[in-house]
Amino acid sequence: MGSARRHYNEEFKRNAVDLCHTSGKSISEIAKDLGISCSMLARWKREQEEYKDRAFPGLGKARRGTDLEEENRRLKKELALVQEERDILKKAGSHLFQSPEMKYRFILDNSKVFHVKTMCRVLKVSRSRYYSWLKKPLSQRQIQEEIIKERIIYIYNESRRTYGSPRIHRQMAKDGIHCSKKRIERIMRKAGLKAVGRRRFKITTDSGSNMSVANNVLGRNFIAGCPDEKWAADITYIHTYEGYLYLAAVMDLYSKKIVGYSMKQRLTQELVVEAMNMAIHARRPMPGLIVHTDRGSQYGSFAYRQLLEKEGYICSMSRKGNCWDNSPMESFFKTLKAELVYRRRFKTRAEARIEIFEYIEVFYNRTRLHSTLGYKSPEEFERTYKNLIKVT
Repeated sequence: MGSARRHYNEEFKRNAVDLCHTSGKSISEIAKDLGISCSMLARWKREQEEYKDRAFPGLGKARRGTDLEEENRRLKKELALVQEERDILKKAGSHLFQSPEMKYRFILDNSKVFHVKTMCRVLKVSRSRYYSWLKKPLSQRQIQEEIIKERIIYIYNESRRTYGSPRIHRQMAKDGIHCSKKRIERIMRKAGLKAVGRRRFKITTDSGSNMSVANNVLGRNFIAGCPDEKWAADITYIHTYEGYLYLAAVMDLYSKKIVGYSMKQRLTQELVVEAMNMAIHARRPMPGLIVHTDRGSQYGSFAYRQLLEKEGYICSMSRKGNCWDNSPMESFFKTLKAELVYRRRFKTRAEARIEIFEYIEVFYNRTRLHSTLGYKSPEEFERTYKNLIKVT
């Protein structure tokens, strides 16, 4: 029968390690003298050097194992707590907590999901004040105010924080929530909600080319009676850390919808041709369509003019140095840059391309309310026209 494995207490281990420092013998010699393995003594020595007074729990390996289990349990508990805090912050990320009442409301709504104590700590509110608020009954007007405020914040966030009180007022009316514009203004002001402002737009058109120039057929008459009667097109640039990304876009002046676009690293005639081809293939307009641009060399190129001539479209160009002749496109680029570009720092052209694509296709064309369209999106405005045509 083999002998039971021996366990060494704290005192034994410390003494053995001290012997290594004072005896002048090697670890292997001391281990042999003590009747223990060399590797065990070397491990004890490393533990004392690393943990100092916290080394050796005192009851040998069995006790050490228990301490490790307790440490594991402690770490798991801390990890769970950190994960819970992370989940709270993630869920609270869509809210703009401008008042303690809004934080209290969030805690109440999520009290079945997270611990109240943890939420109070993460949101930096007093637990006692939360419970005091919980006991205090709210008036009907306060409850209504909170509901309206939450809806305003939701619409504001969904609009990428670009909507002011007029658009939020219209969107709430469409959602069936009737509230005066002045009340919305007051709530937004109190909550610190403000629509993104625009910067001065820099004109970059090179109209000094020797290429052919068309007459200004449009003549600043930007009102169209139906889709695909008048289009406008232009180019802008977006700064990235890789360099500029150039965007050419085509707008239907009836609905202000962007019907074609192209993005490239270089400012070439292919950029505008591809944007126009996209618009043509998507819409299939009849001959006689007026397509208005500035006098940029890309729009004066043979490839672009030939494309319009082939389709039977009328080419129109702004007067030299007059940006107001193409103001709908200037306005669109201002909006794009104010609501997206100036609020982001694009690392690569690919990153900018994806976000611009998403802005045009998802937000601008299908979601964003346009004041000139009676606070409808371009898609909704065109849908209304098609429904009227079907009825008549």
